[in-house]
Amino acid sequence: MYAGPVQDLIEELGRLPGVGPKSAQRIAFHLLKLAKVDALRLATAITEVKDRVAFCSRCFNVAEVPPDGEAECGICTDDHRDTTVLCVVEEPRDIVAVEKTQEYRGRYHVLQGAVSPIEGIGPEQLRVRELLARLEPEGVTEVILCTNPNIEGEATAMYLARLLGPLGLRVTRIASGLPVGGDLEYADELTLGRALSGRREVGA
Repeated sequence: MYAGPVQDLIEELGRLPGVGPKSAQRIAFHLLKLAKVDALRLATAITEVKDRVAFCSRCFNVAEVPPDGEAECGICTDDHRDTTVLCVVEEPRDIVAVEKTQEYRGRYHVLQGAVSPIEGIGPEQLRVRELLARLEPEGVTEVILCTNPNIEGEATAMYLARLLGPLGLRVTRIASGLPVGGDLEYADELTLGRALSGRREVGA
């Protein structure tokens, strides 16, 4: 145990994903060694992102909050994007991975997670209802299921395929080329680009 503020910092850092007790302790002591101005710059960056960034009101990507009005991301407000094609991803970071391929010019929809019964996450905890609400008003004709190629991602894709199939849309899934059990965020541009180009129909 350390002095109150230090222990509090270690515990808060330990709440971050992928940060265990030892890593939290190392980061905390690294911050203690920093010049105060550097530590305050980090604190300011965290405060600013919480104050000025929210989820896009349309696709749930990250977006800067305007002084007045709802937050909309740059992709949703880009008139040059193909509005008839919607790429469904799990997290905002997956959009960055797809954009790096330069193979896709449609819009996105972020589910903010994947179906995971073990973690108690079902479709009702995801942005599925919002996805369905966008289809007709935006004239969507194709939905690309670009969830991660792991158990949770596949379960999510199959659920959405069954849900969207009867609506008369073209429902596709990114093709092979990505390793099973991997995450989109770690895929290289060439592999992910080929997966997008070779997407296939998904049966109900």
